[in-house]
Amino acid sequence: MDKTTHYDVRKVRERFPGLNRLKNGRAAAFLDNPAGTQVPLEVVERMSDALLYRNANLDGDFDTSLEAGELVDAAHRAGKVFVNAPQSGEVFFGQSMTALTFAMSRAMTPLFKSGDEIVVSRMDHDGNVAPWLMLAEDLGLTVKWLEFSPETFEFDLNDLAALMTDRTRLVAVGYASNVTGTVHNIAGIARIAHAAGALVYVDAVQYAPHGLIDVQALGCDFLVCSAYKFFGPHYALFWGRTELLDRMRAYKVRPADDTLPWRFTNGTTNREELAGIHAAIDYIGSLGVEFGGVGQSAGLRERLAGGYRVMRRHDDGLALRLINGLRSYNSVRILGISDPQAFERRISTVSFVAEGTASDAISKNLAAQGVQVWAGHNYGIEPYRRLGLLDRGSGVRVGPVHYNTLEEIDRTVALVGEAIAAAANA
Repeated sequence: MDKTTHYDVRKVRERFPGLNRLKNGRAAAFLDNPAGTQVPLEVVERMSDALLYRNANLDGDFDTSLEAGELVDAAHRAGKVFVNAPQSGEVFFGQSMTALTFAMSRAMTPLFKSGDEIVVSRMDHDGNVAPWLMLAEDLGLTVKWLEFSPETFEFDLNDLAALMTDRTRLVAVGYASNVTGTVHNIAGIARIAHAAGALVYVDAVQYAPHGLIDVQALGCDFLVCSAYKFFGPHYALFWGRTELLDRMRAYKVRPADDTLPWRFTNGTTNREELAGIHAAIDYIGSLGVEFGGVGQSAGLRERLAGGYRVMRRHDDGLALRLINGLRSYNSVRILGISDPQAFERRISTVSFVAEGTASDAISKNLAAQGVQVWAGHNYGIEPYRRLGLLDRGSGVRVGPVHYNTLEEIDRTVALVGEAIAAAANA
C-alpha cells in the first residue's frame, strides 16, 4: 500500500530561513538553485555544533578530538550510503567539484601514457572539461569530443561507440546538464567505455539535488558532486573505486595517513563542512519519512530513496508549469527536453532564449522584482557553443527545486513576458 502523504511545500519552506528574504516588500523567489541551493536550518545547526563544541583536530586522546573524529567518521559513512559505494574508504571530501576534479586528474597520471585518448563532452560544465584538456596538454594525450544533438538535447551513444579505440583511457561526462537539464544514460556510457577498456568519470553536481545516486548501478569508476547544490555547505564529495584509487598518486605531506580515504585528504579535514554535508543528506532522508511513506526506523538509503521520490514529483510539476508558461511566448526557445512524457530524462533546470530580447535583460528584470535566476553561459561553454549561442549572450536559466512553489513559477513566467514586451517596444 502506498503510504505517501500529501506534500506540503509550505511546511518544507519553514525549514529554510533564507527563503524569508523580501524584495520590494514581497518574498524573493530563489530559482537560482543550479548555482547553489538554500540550506535547511538543521544544516546550520549541525555546522554550528561542530564549531562550538567539537572544534579540535583529529587523533587526540581528549574528548573534543574524539568527538570531532566521530563526527568525521559519521559523515564518511553517510557519504558512502549517499552514493551507494560498495566499500568503505572510497568516499572523501574537498573544496568543490572543480577543485577535486583538478586534483584527481593529476593523481590519475599513472593511468595514462603519451598518445592515449580521453573523451570529453560538449554538454558538460567546464569543471569536467578544462581539467582533462589541461591534463591532455601536459601528458600528450589526444582529446575527442562527444557531441549532442541541438534538436533533441541528448547524446547518441552510437557516437560514443564510434569514438572509442584501444587507446581510449577515460570518458568524462556529466550525469545531468547544468544548461539543458538533460539526464544522461551513464550506465549505457559506462558499458561502452568499459568494453573498450576506458574508465568513466562522472560529474553528478546537477543530478544530486534531484535524484538518488547509485554508483554501483551506474557502473562508473569515479563520481563527484558538490553539497551546496543539494542543500548543504560549500564542500564536495568524491567517490572512486578502491582498486583504481590504489593505483593513483596521492599528493600529500609525508606524515599523512596512507590509507583510504585519508591519503587523498589534503591538510586538516573540514569538520564543520562534513557535519553540514551529513545534515544535508539526513535532511533529504527526512522528506522520505515525512512525505514519502518511509518509516522512521528505515535505513538511511531507504529514507533517501523516499525523499528523492517526493522531491522529484514536485520538481517535475514545477518544470512542466515553467515550460508550458514559457512556450506561450512565440519568441521563446526552450533549450532542453520539453515533452512531459520524457521528463524522466531531464531535471527541472530549464534554460531558454527569447528571440529579440537579451538574456541578461530578462534576468535583470526578474532580479528587480526579487526573482533570482541566472543569465549567461554558467560555465557551460561547450553546450552554448554547440547550440550556437555562446557569442549571443547565451541563455536564461531557471532552476526550481522542491522548496519552490507554482506561484513562484507563474510569477517568473509573467515577468519574462514583461521583459519580452519591453524589448519589443524599445
